[in-house]
Amino acid sequence: MTQRTGLVAFWRDYDREKYLRAVQLADELGYDSFWVPEAWGYEAFSLLTEMALKTKNIKLGTGIVNVFSRSPGLIAMSAATLDDISEGRFMLGIGTSGKRVIEGFHGRAFRKPLTQWKDVIRVVRTLLAGEPLHHSGAKLAEYRPFTLAMEPKRNNIPIYVAALKEKSIRAIGELADGWIPTFWPFDNLSVGQQWIAEGAEAAGRNPDDIATSPFVIAIPTGAEAAERQSREIIAFYIGGMGDYYIELLTNFGYGEDCKKIAELYKNKETREQAYAAVTPELMKALTITGDPRQCIEALQRHREENGIDLPILNLPTGVPWPVLEMFIRAMAPGQ
Repeated sequence: MTQRTGLVAFWRDYDREKYLRAVQLADELGYDSFWVPEAWGYEAFSLLTEMALKTKNIKLGTGIVNVFSRSPGLIAMSAATLDDISEGRFMLGIGTSGKRVIEGFHGRAFRKPLTQWKDVIRVVRTLLAGEPLHHSGAKLAEYRPFTLAMEPKRNNIPIYVAALKEKSIRAIGELADGWIPTFWPFDNLSVGQQWIAEGAEAAGRNPDDIATSPFVIAIPTGAEAAERQSREIIAFYIGGMGDYYIELLTNFGYGEDCKKIAELYKNKETREQAYAAVTPELMKALTITGDPRQCIEALQRHREENGIDLPILNLPTGVPWPVLEMFIRAMAPGQ
């Protein structure tokens, strides 16, 4: 079976022309997929449409769009349209985002997030299958018997869900095609995979059909530089990204480390100490570092030992094109 590797851009300071070159190179090098995020900058479906017109084989995914700012019906329309334009290469990545973004930027109520993303999947699946919308089984609205007034390229677009909580991960087993964990320790992926398996089996589905597709931080810049970057990234996630990741890592035994790093990170005068407080164990749990060969070998170990089906590599941010190109070539499939 051909091993799959994906790439994901970063939403902040997004350089449209540079990432367009990146997806074209990734297409040439045989990457499985390129994922475009969305926060409060560029809009993802438009970016992916441009990419679809400039590439041939690579799959294109939303990585991720939230399920509140667009209606479930509009998400289905957008997915069907982009899948048509890309000739069947679209992958829908969804998540809930958080209360601050949904209410503070989009002006929508952050209500019943788990039910909301489940409804999105139900509506998308129903409309793509050509069935009337009132048969979708959605819980948060009473839909009328609309059908999609177009012929979709495919009636079953892959849907991946970014989730960190147990109930949501179990629901992925029930409804979705893939799980996108972020900043989840490699050696603990089996916990989430077990929840997915239990959800799948309860729904009469095969757990093997649901891909584990984590966003992976790989830093192939050599031992010393990679270690420095790894410490900075981990401290940023723990100290600057809210409580989601602290809670997750605390559940896996890194609570004391997180507490120390977070306290040091919030004060700019002690931020360097926060970087230094990141332990080798945390770096090994959360990132892949070293020279390119070491990173490729570590990624292969995680595929085999931790059941990663589709690693989605975070592209380096804030770097000139030659550095970005070097990363894409160094981590390309078949290296």
